[in-house]
Amino acid sequence: HEQVGVNKFKQFDCVVDYSDHYYYHQSKPNQKCNSHGTMMINNRNTMKRIMKEWEILEKNLPASIFVRVYEGRIDLLRAAIIGASKTPYHNGLFFFDLQFPSDYPNNPPKVYYHSFGLRLNPNLYNSGYVCLSLLNTWGGKGTERWCPDKSTILQVLLSLQGLVLNEKPYYNEPGIKPAWSWESYNADVFALSCKTMLYLMKKPARNFECFIAEHFRDHASVILKACVAYRNGRVRIGLFDGDAPVGSKKKKVNVSKKFKDSMNELYPELYKAFNRIGASLKNLPEKLEDDGDGKPANGIIGKLKRFWEAMTA
Repeated sequence: HEQVGVNKFKQFDCVVDYSDHYYYHQSKPNQKCNSHGTMMINNRNTMKRIMKEWEILEKNLPASIFVRVYEGRIDLLRAAIIGASKTPYHNGLFFFDLQFPSDYPNNPPKVYYHSFGLRLNPNLYNSGYVCLSLLNTWGGKGTERWCPDKSTILQVLLSLQGLVLNEKPYYNEPGIKPAWSWESYNADVFALSCKTMLYLMKKPARNFECFIAEHFRDHASVILKACVAYRNGRVRIGLFDGDAPVGSKKKKVNVSKKFKDSMNELYPELYKAFNRIGASLKNLPEKLEDDGDGKPANGIIGKLKRFWEAMTA
């Protein structure tokens, strides 16, 4: 694959290979395709509307959303959403596969989230199911639900980014809450977002391979620093901006042992994965150690501790 930086990676593009698309594999046996595997959409209005959707996306995508459509399957689409700052999803990548129904836009598109078996949001199930009023997969009234004349794929993607992957996803759950507080849920979400990063680097989505590698090369340092800051209670989870006072004497945020343990486990895995793709990790430790004050042991105490452990091993 050609090495293309994130800044040069097209927001919208038409590609050929759809072989790992979720709905390609979920196609029904009696679904009509031509000899090249191209979806046969006989409804002229549906084809015209899909072309209009492509035009809307090409002209109006925000900088944090990237879309690929397919030359041989106009009914399929893949989107990558970058987790927004000031949310527990910051600097993460989240992939969604979409399929236009044959009677589109009378019915909304089908949407599958690449979860890797993880549930990091009340609206995104570990099965890949997406729960959203706009998709008619959750209750809603009026404009909250799919409207054939007004609703668009761009609207769906913006809703996923702004309404689903938000700063306090804890409140997306209408019934019994998924944790005892929004802070504790954000802690779980950030850890699962880190796991998602590892899965994506290990098995990147097709047509996004270079984009994924370049994205994490660019953001590796901030992600690892966030792990340290959150683990040590220096800033509320989701609010790290790259310049948080990690060594500050300010009042610390309470952090659960569960979250500390998850960061101790995930940090070295992330470090190794980022290192493999060529990220700059200067002055960052390979793993987190506790020096008794909840700080990574990178100073003299940490060095003495590692020396003693090596001598007594």
